[in-house]
Amino acid sequence: MKKLLLLLAIAAVGLLGLTPGSAGAANVKITPLGTHDGEACRRDRAFLFEDPNGTTLLYDAGRSVLGPSDPRLGKVDVVLLSSVHSDHLGDRIPAALNAGTCAKPKTSVKTTPNSNTANIAAAKKSKVVVGGQMRGFLRKKVIAAGGSKKQMQLLRFGGKRTVGGVKIAIVQAIHANGVSPAFLNKTMADSMKPDGLTAYVGQENGYILTFTNGLVVYLSGDTGHTADMETIVRRYYKANLAIINMGDIFSMGPEEAAWAINELIKPKAVIPSHANEATKGGKAKPKGKRAKFMKLVKDIPVHLPLSGKTMEFDGNAKCVAGC
Repeated sequence: MKKLLLLLAIAAVGLLGLTPGSAGAANVKITPLGTHDGEACRRDRAFLFEDPNGTTLLYDAGRSVLGPSDPRLGKVDVVLLSSVHSDHLGDRIPAALNAGTCAKPKTSVKTTPNSNTANIAAAKKSKVVVGGQMRGFLRKKVIAAGGSKKQMQLLRFGGKRTVGGVKIAIVQAIHANGVSPAFLNKTMADSMKPDGLTAYVGQENGYILTFTNGLVVYLSGDTGHTADMETIVRRYYKANLAIINMGDIFSMGPEEAAWAINELIKPKAVIPSHANEATKGGKAKPKGKRAKFMKLVKDIPVHLPLSGKTMEFDGNAKCVAGC
């Protein structure tokens, strides 16, 4: 009987096109896309997610993805954007990988008045899932880049969309969300610049991504502490992997982010992002913000987002490769 069961199990695995113990069979692939290979650099914001079924999502392309022609991208089914600030939307990009230094990347190619985000979405024909008034603003940019208004997918707090089997929800982020005049038409830009104003495009947001293998990822965006981190992110969505911004001043610092992880979100693993500092040799600076964060986080694995290095997570947020 045991032999029969074993044979049936092997046959089932064969039908799925897998071999026993094959890597990546039901794992989510997460690849940071930074300015310098193997490092986590000052300008890095972007992540590329791939569901086990092949659905791909690009988060906060910013200033480190080399536009639509970036060879690291491939197809992009969904583009996500947490805010319209220049470092997330993308006002300029490097001409090539490893330009400048990790601490001072050279981003010499301007993408304004459009944006890196809109250019990528248009070229890849991606759905763009955003909250607030960002849909209306980005719709014009995507169309200007050769895309279609049908690509734009509005999502409000408390709702969800499913694209290619991946569930997408937005959650609250406490931050400003004004778009720089550099992205606006000349008439509006000229009228706003003298008073130092930006154009408000609705509230910024974080995201909850629920993948088909059961992994639930919280993308914090730029934010301070919110009670939603406990009540919504942890208790309702049950996020088990957090990608948390912790650059300080403009978002939580390492102490605040570590407290949010330890006391509010309580994920099974965490990736510290948006630190606004450079690693060296793929290692955190001994006295830097990442090192402080890693020291303060208790009993939760911390994985550095090194550019181009793909991490694979199972449904329980255990990193099974690349960490």
